[in-house]
Amino acid sequence: MLRRDFARVVAGGVLGASLAGPAAAAAAVSAAPRRKNTLHHVGGDYHCVQGDHWASKRNIEFHLRHGVKTFHANFGGAESAGQAPRDEWDLDAMKRWRDSCDQGGLFWEGIRMDSRYIYLKPGAERDRKIEAIIGNIQKASQVGVKMITHHWTMIPIRRNGHTPGRGGSSYHSFKLEENWKDLPVGANGVVSSDDYWERITYFLTKVIPVCAQYNVKMAVHPYDPPGLPRGYQGVDNWDGAPVSVLDSLKRYEAIVDSPYNGFQLCLGTCGEGLRDMKTEILPIVRYLAGKGKIHNVHMRNVRGGLHEFQEVYHDEGDMNFIDVIRILRDAGYAGTYLPDHAPTHPDDPGKLQAFTFAFGYIKALIDVANLEVPG
Repeated sequence: MLRRDFARVVAGGVLGASLAGPAAAAAAVSAAPRRKNTLHHVGGDYHCVQGDHWASKRNIEFHLRHGVKTFHANFGGAESAGQAPRDEWDLDAMKRWRDSCDQGGLFWEGIRMDSRYIYLKPGAERDRKIEAIIGNIQKASQVGVKMITHHWTMIPIRRNGHTPGRGGSSYHSFKLEENWKDLPVGANGVVSSDDYWERITYFLTKVIPVCAQYNVKMAVHPYDPPGLPRGYQGVDNWDGAPVSVLDSLKRYEAIVDSPYNGFQLCLGTCGEGLRDMKTEILPIVRYLAGKGKIHNVHMRNVRGGLHEFQEVYHDEGDMNFIDVIRILRDAGYAGTYLPDHAPTHPDDPGKLQAFTFAFGYIKALIDVANLEVPG
């Protein structure tokens, strides 16, 4: 949604206004009864940290200044600077970080876990990793964290270019290589679709019952980007071609159909695998919201789509976020919208300016969606 559209809606009084754009997009918006939703909210995560640690006073106050009251930490890399990822989380450190958040007024909502599990073939090492994950679920519950997210990256996230952006910024971009079949096989070797889904199935059947026991949701982030051809760098990605993004997500959540098996729904990532993301993203949101499988939302906007795209600022991509928020508003979604990925600029090396803009933009969209509903 363009900024001029946003301004026109707010200036016009909001009620009865539409930001949906073309009739096809408007028709795709959920037909559920409109109702206010005071539970969905903007949040922060590991992409945006002020200072040297996410639980520091400096980072907490930075987020609170911008109306952000929840945070999603990252244990997928180092838990603190200079440390390797830990298979078994440090409960004492987690208690200290929880206390820092409680004292500062920031709610610690979730944890991104290390996802090296997916690299492992059947065997003792894989079982040992599963046991560590089960222990970490218990620890998350002990400190009041009710969500763990993960990102199956058998090959690294793919970007291969930069596009000039507004104000001298730079947009990360990707274009499927004409010679992609000649790219070297990745560090994890050749992985067939059957192998990939076997590992996913084993994980979900072992872990989701434990999540239910400890009331901790598990949320997978789609591979970024979806729709890569089978065999790209040796891997048949779980959300790769020829299966659609929505069908891949349906297959994943159906393996263990539980409210504890859901998604960190990255709108930008899903859009990267669509041909017309403005309309095609809406059935994905509606389906997963209807099943209660959206545990939180990564808000990233992009231009382009399948096999060629650029990551842009939140107000200038091809998706109308207001349409998504309307669906989730009416579905009673009580989760978080997390700004995810942002353009770079030499004056903003930590992307704090870009994320500050995103916080306000998303918060305003939520407010606009609720103001549309009388009462």
